[in-house]
Amino acid sequence: MFEFILPDLGEGGVEAEIRAWHVAVGERVKEHQSALEVETDKAVVDVPVPRAGIIRTLNHEVGDRVPVGSVLLTIATGEFEADSVPAPAAGAVVSPVRKSQGIVGVLPEAPSAGPPEGPVTEAPVVSGEKKAVPLRALPRVRALAKARGVALETLRGSGPDGRITEEDVLTAAGAEPSGDAGDSGRRVPLAGLRRRIAEHLLEAQRRTAFVTTMAETDVTRLWTLKARQRDELAGRGVKLTLLPFFMKATQHALAEFPRLNARVDEAAGEIELLAECHLGVAVDSREGLLVPVVRDVGTKSVVDLAIELQQLAEQAESRSLSREQLQGSTFTLTNFGSFGGSFATPVINYPNVAILGFGGVSEKPWVVEGEIVIRRILPLSLTFDHRVLDGAEATRFLVRVGQFLEDPGLLFIESV
Repeated sequence: MFEFILPDLGEGGVEAEIRAWHVAVGERVKEHQSALEVETDKAVVDVPVPRAGIIRTLNHEVGDRVPVGSVLLTIATGEFEADSVPAPAAGAVVSPVRKSQGIVGVLPEAPSAGPPEGPVTEAPVVSGEKKAVPLRALPRVRALAKARGVALETLRGSGPDGRITEEDVLTAAGAEPSGDAGDSGRRVPLAGLRRRIAEHLLEAQRRTAFVTTMAETDVTRLWTLKARQRDELAGRGVKLTLLPFFMKATQHALAEFPRLNARVDEAAGEIELLAECHLGVAVDSREGLLVPVVRDVGTKSVVDLAIELQQLAEQAESRSLSREQLQGSTFTLTNFGSFGGSFATPVINYPNVAILGFGGVSEKPWVVEGEIVIRRILPLSLTFDHRVLDGAEATRFLVRVGQFLEDPGLLFIESV
């Protein structure tokens, strides 16, 4: 009897969460056939079995968090052992075999000489169809469909690779996918990417002495500049928003206040001031909050940044971002103003030491040269690690960002 343990998946983690089983007890498997799908801190990965034989036991349930080195399943490998294992029940259903995926995209795989081996979950053959259509849905989606009385085989998935999502099920059931009413009366598991986000946020709260300072700045001239250039760039396929200007203003201010572009080396008891400016930009995707990184912001123009942000947003929505695109930020921006927010206390994206949030631009009465006029005002919220710098320096940084945005000509004077 061969005991198959959870291997080190090369992600630096010590455990993984089981998302789906691709095999069942009594099923005959081939060497290197995919057995289950697990999610680590960095990726969703299919795990193949290293031996051929018949599955004897499955030692964990979907949703379990399993330490590296734990026994996942046992395989009867010899003829005598295989003969002693009962065949799977007729009509047994297991999860589909899918390509390995990162948190937001497909990971590279070796090319296959043919279709993936092993059973897949298929919908019953509908009258008039020639063959069954594979269903792609996570266990929690299947449970929701069962609770709502929705037949998964009647749905067309809107998720990546045709995967059926919770929104698809709720829409078919006549519920409102995005409202609280659709979630009332049931429990939603804290799993997958949502769990990773929760753990990362708690780590940031535990490991930083966080404080938030706020300000407002007049962006009327910037707003006019954006409006003047928007149509011309749209003709070139570029969507111009305020965010690229926010990034350039932040980059220039960080050059003057390097303690905010830093990380803490706790083991050495040192503050490492970083030479590069790689800005993480929080993106709200259907899978949860992602923070892709725009590298070397100081070498890119506003138009360059607009193009890259547009590409990153599309990749985040389609879950095609690479792992490298989500790592290595030196400072983070979050634009909650796009959802109607004003001020907030954003959580630091550890190991960064600060995060700058932008609220929604609104028209307000403002004093300009002794007169009250209507101007476009932008709220700013900066959360910083008080271990690294004091409130006075953080506030001066925030004011400097505001000055760059209030007079966008400064951005071009300061740019390389």
